[in-house]
Amino acid sequence: MPEPGDFAARVLACVEAVPAGRVMTYGDVAEYAGIRSPRSVGRVLATDDGSVPWHRVVRADGSLAEHLYTEQRQRLLAEGVLFRGERVDLVTFRWDGRSR
Repeated sequence: MPEPGDFAARVLACVEAVPAGRVMTYGDVAEYAGIRSPRSVGRVLATDDGSVPWHRVVRADGSLAEHLYTEQRQRLLAEGVLFRGERVDLVTFRWDGRSR
């Protein structure tokens, strides 16, 4: 388990734990990792080398980042995640960090 002060390691461990076919919001990850800012989650993921399933983290309203939209949507669809319009169906596919 990462050291309590190493929030980047906690963020990456949380994102790594998100099961295929499920998503968390940036705020969910921040809460789970014990940090205050969802923006910090985005910063950590932006510096990651792609070793964690970054595509499973979405905005609070289920939307995707514009610059990653096509790739993120394709990855999520390939895992069975469905959308309502342009947004992930969070009611169905949001992961609470406990059950698999």
